[in-house]
Amino acid sequence: MVTRDSLSFRMSSKKASKQSKGKKTKKQKEEERRLQEEEEARIEAEEEEQKRLVLEKEEQELERLELRDREHRELELNELRHLVEQNHSAVTKWRADVAEKAKWERYMCCDGTPDPEVQQDVNTYISLWREDPEVNITPVLKQCNDALQLLEELEALLRDATDPKEGQIYEEAVISLQELIHSKLHLSTEEILKMANENTDTETGNMQTVVRGDHTTLCLWANLKRNPRFKGLNFEEVGLGFELPKQLTMSDIAVRILHTHYDHLSFLPRMAHRKVHAPRDSPESLVVVDEAPADNDLPEQEETKDEEEVKDDDETQQQTEDEEVQSIQELEGRKSEDSPETSKSSRTSAEGSGSQIQTQMEALSVEGEFSSPSELLPMVDSSEPVPVVDLMEYTPLGGVFYYDVFRIPPQAHRVNGWEIRQKLHTGLQVFPYPPETFNSDENQALTCPPVGMSVKLPDRVVFLETPQVARWDAADRQWRMDGISDVSYEEEEAKISFKMDSFQAFVLMQETYANFPFLSWELSPLGKDAATFTVNGALIEISIRIQGDQCILQSEVKGLSHLQGQWMSSPDLQRAMINAGINIFVNEHTEKYVSSCGKNPLTEHAAYEQMALFASACTFSWSKWNATCDAEHLVMQAREHPGPATQPTDPQCLYLLGAQRTRKLAITERSEEFSSNHDPSRDFHSTFLHMLQDDMSTDGIARTRESSYLFVDTVRSLLCATRPLMFS
Repeated sequence: MVTRDSLSFRMSSKKASKQSKGKKTKKQKEEERRLQEEEEARIEAEEEEQKRLVLEKEEQELERLELRDREHRELELNELRHLVEQNHSAVTKWRADVAEKAKWERYMCCDGTPDPEVQQDVNTYISLWREDPEVNITPVLKQCNDALQLLEELEALLRDATDPKEGQIYEEAVISLQELIHSKLHLSTEEILKMANENTDTETGNMQTVVRGDHTTLCLWANLKRNPRFKGLNFEEVGLGFELPKQLTMSDIAVRILHTHYDHLSFLPRMAHRKVHAPRDSPESLVVVDEAPADNDLPEQEETKDEEEVKDDDETQQQTEDEEVQSIQELEGRKSEDSPETSKSSRTSAEGSGSQIQTQMEALSVEGEFSSPSELLPMVDSSEPVPVVDLMEYTPLGGVFYYDVFRIPPQAHRVNGWEIRQKLHTGLQVFPYPPETFNSDENQALTCPPVGMSVKLPDRVVFLETPQVARWDAADRQWRMDGISDVSYEEEEAKISFKMDSFQAFVLMQETYANFPFLSWELSPLGKDAATFTVNGALIEISIRIQGDQCILQSEVKGLSHLQGQWMSSPDLQRAMINAGINIFVNEHTEKYVSSCGKNPLTEHAAYEQMALFASACTFSWSKWNATCDAEHLVMQAREHPGPATQPTDPQCLYLLGAQRTRKLAITERSEEFSSNHDPSRDFHSTFLHMLQDDMSTDGIARTRESSYLFVDTVRSLLCATRPLMFS
C-alpha cells in the first residue's frame, strides 16, 4: 500500500533527477564553446581558401586576357589608325577641293561684290558706299543686305584666320562695315524725319511709320502735335510699342525703334576679350555663332581698332599640343588604367610594360580639342559688378533693339511753289533724356521717370525660360541688367514689357546652358550613311538627322519653323540652332556653368572617333553608370542595329572604355550597383571598335567599312560639339 508520504517522496526524486540531467556543468560548457569555435574557424578557413582559389582563378584569367590583348594590341591599333587616317585624308582633300571650287566661283562671279579675301577690294567697296549719297530707305535696305552678306564672309575668314596680321585686317574690315551699315540706317532715318509733316496720321496729327526689310525693322514716330494726353504707341504689325513720360509728350521729339535681326554690339566685348583676356592655351579655332551683325555708337567702335590685336594662333596651338602629348604620356605610364578590382599581378605586368603600351588615343593622334559653336566670349571677372552680363552665361537672342529719341529735324515749308527748309550740318541730333543738367539721382527720379517699352518675342527664336532684358552701356561697351524695372512677361502672348531709365539699345537674353545637363542621348543608324542623334535636354528634346555631310533638325518646338526641312552642314546647323535659342553645344568654358561627369578628354575624344566609324551599324546610348565610374573611364550602352526596317530585340550591352583597353561589363543598366567586372565570355580589346566587332555580324561589320568619310566626319563633329559622355 502506497502512502501519501511515499508518493510525495518519489515525485520529488524524479524532479530532482530531471533538473540534474538538464543542467550542464562549467566544464561541459567550455567544451561546447571550444568545439563551436573550432567549427567556425574551419568554416572560415574553407571560405578563405575558396576566396583565394576564386581570386587566383580571376587573376589567372585576367593575366590570360591581358596577354591576349597585348598579343593583338599592335594589330588592332594599326587597323584603327588606318581607318581614321583614311577618313581624315579623304575629308581633308574634299574640303580643299570645295574651297578651291568656291574660290574659283568667287573669281568668276561678276555681280560687283568684292572678294572678302582681297583687302583692296573690300576697302574700295566700303569707300564707294560711304560716298554714295543715296539715303532713301528702300535702296539703302537693299544695300545693307548686300553688305551683311559680305560681312558674313568676312566673319568666317576672321574665325578661320591663323595669322594674327591677317586676322587684324579682317577684324578692321568687319568693324568698318558694321559702322557703315549703322550709319546708312541713321541717315535714312533722318531723311524720313525731314518729311514728317508730309506723312502725318489723320487721327493723331503725328507721324508714324514702319519700314520692314529682310534683316531690319524700322519704327518711327514724330511728335508733331505735342499732345499732353499722349502716353504711348503700339506698332501692332511688328509687335513693338513704347511709353513716354509726360515731360516728353510736350517736346519736339521723334522716337525710333530700330530692330536689327543681327547683333553687332556683342562683337565689341568679344573682340576686346579676344585681345586681352583670352587664355593662351585655349583653342582660337572656336567659331562665332552670331547669325549676322548689329551695332551703335560708331566712334566707340572705331576705338576697337587697336594694334594689340589677335594672339599668335600658331604658338597657342603648339602649347596645346605639348600639353596633350604630356597627358598621353601620363596615361601610358600609369600602373593600370583598369578598375580597382584589377589584381596585383595584372597591375605589376601593366607597370612593367607601361612604357611600351600604346593607347588608342596615341594611335588616333588625339589632340583633345572639341569643336564649339561659339567664339571665345568674355567672362565676367569676380571683381566686376554683378549687373554686367557674362556673355558666356547668357546669350543674346533675336537681334538688337535700338530705342532712341531724337530732335525732329527742321520741316519744310511751301511758299508760292517754293520749298523752304532750314539746313543743318549737325545731322540727326539726340534728345538728351534724362537731361545732362541733372546731377542728383533723387531729383532725376522725381522729374525724369523711366521710359517704357514692350516687345513681342521674335517668332524665329525659342525662349526656353523667361527672357532676361539687358541694356547696352555705351561707355563701357558692355551689356548690363541694371537700370531696368517693372519687367512683365506674358507667356501666352509671348510679350515682354519693361521700363528703362533712359533711351538705350537693349537685347533679350537667355541662359546659354538652360538645356544642360542632358538627361539622356542616343545615336541610332537609319540606313546607309544615315543616322539620328537625339539629345534629351534638361528642358526640351532635340533630334538631328544626319545624311552624308548634311544635317536637319527634327523638332516640333514652336519657333523653329524656319529651320524645319532645311538641310545644312553641321557647323551651319550649330550656328542656326544657337541663334534660334536651342543650344546643346559646348565650348572650353562650359564646365564653369554646367555640372559634368569630369571625364578625361583624350579618352572621350577617342570614343567619339570610334563611335562615328560604326555609326552606320550600331546604336549607342547613355548609361547611368557613366557618372558612377572614375574619370579615366567611360560607360555607354551599345549594340548592333540590324537596319531601319528591323527593330533590334537584344538588349543593349554595357561597355567600359579606358585609355589602354575596352571591356564588356557583366552588369546591365538595371543592375543595383556598379561593378567593373568584365563579361567572362568576352576578351579584352585595345580599342572600342574591336570590342564591338566581337558581338557584330559579318554584314554589320561590312556596313561600317562602307560608310562614307563625309558621314563619319559629320557624326564625329556633332559628338565632339555636344560631348554627351561628359555632360549627361
